[in-house]
Amino acid sequence: MFARKMLGTAAAIGMIAASAAVAMAQDLQQITFAQPSASAINSFPVFIAIGEGYFEDEGLEVQVETVNGSGAVLQALAAGQADFGRPGPGPLLTARSRGVHAVFIYNTAARANFGLMVQEDSAFQTPEDLSGKVIGTGTADGAEVGFARNVMSGSGLEAGEDYTLMTVGDGGPATAAFLRNEISAYSASVADAAVLVQRGVALRDVTPDEFARFFGNGIVTMNETIQSDPELVEKFLRGVHRGMIFAMGEANREASLDHFAAGFPQEIEDRDFASALFTAVRSKSVPIDPASSMGYIPPEVWSEWQDSLIANGDLSAPLDDLDAAFTNEFVDKISAEFE
Repeated sequence: MFARKMLGTAAAIGMIAASAAVAMAQDLQQITFAQPSASAINSFPVFIAIGEGYFEDEGLEVQVETVNGSGAVLQALAAGQADFGRPGPGPLLTARSRGVHAVFIYNTAARANFGLMVQEDSAFQTPEDLSGKVIGTGTADGAEVGFARNVMSGSGLEAGEDYTLMTVGDGGPATAAFLRNEISAYSASVADAAVLVQRGVALRDVTPDEFARFFGNGIVTMNETIQSDPELVEKFLRGVHRGMIFAMGEANREASLDHFAAGFPQEIEDRDFASALFTAVRSKSVPIDPASSMGYIPPEVWSEWQDSLIANGDLSAPLDDLDAAFTNEFVDKISAEFE
C-alpha cells in the first residue's frame, strides 16, 4: 500500500512538473534563427546559448532553421520567416543596395573565417598565380564569393576576365571538384577546409595576411525589428554573448560539444575532428584589437568591405546609408554588463 501510495505521489509530482514545463514553454517567446549552412559549430554561440538555457533565461525559445547561403538567410529575414540570421557582410551590403533593410548587430567572426585554398602540392603560391584559373565556391551568393573577389581584386584580377568563379558546393562535391581538376582553388571557410582535409585533400592557404581584418558572418536582424522591439534584440544578443563567453572557457569544451551534438548529431560523430574544428572556428571570434569586446563591429573595416564590393562590381555605387547597415549599440550595452 505504501509503495502504491509513493508511486501515486511520484506520478502526481511528475504530472505537476510536466504541466509546469508546458506552461513555461508556452510563456516563452518563440523566434527563428536562420543559419547559412548545416552546422552547429559554425553557429556555436547560438547552440551553446540554447543548450545552456541562456535564451530561456531571457524568455526566448529559439528555433534554428538552415538555409543555403547568406543570400537565403537575408531572404528569410526580409520575408519575415526568421527574426535573426548569420549572413556575411558582403551579401548584407548588396542586399541593402536592393532595398533590404537588414542590419549587422553582432560580429561572431571578428577575423576572416575564409581562406583562398589550393592543394598543398600545387605550384600556386599567391592569388596572382591563379590568373586564368577556376576558383570554386560553396554557394553562388554566399560570403565566400565576396571574399574570393576581394582577395583576387587586391591582386589586380577581376572575376570573369582574369579568372572564373564556379559554384561547386561543399564537402564531397568540393573534394570531387579538386580531384577532377575542375578547380585550382577553393574559397573555403574554416569548416569547409577542415572537411576537405579530413577527406584527404591537403590544402594550403594563399590568402595575403592583410585580409585577416575582413571579418566574416555575424548576427543580423531587420531594421524594423530594432525599431519595433529593441528589447527582443537585446535579449537575443545577451544570450549569444553569454554563449561566446562560455565557449571561450576551455573547461567548457566537452559541454559545448554536447550542445553541438544535440543540434547536429552527425557533425559530432568524429568527436576529435569536431573538437579541432571548434577550436579553429572559435579562434576566428577573438577580436584582432584586444581592446575591443567580443561582437564589436569595426567601422573602418565595414567601409573597406563596401570599397571592395564596389571594386569587384558587386555594388555599383556607395550606399547612401552605410552607417545604418550596422550598429554597435547592443554590443556596447551588453558587453558592459559582463566586464
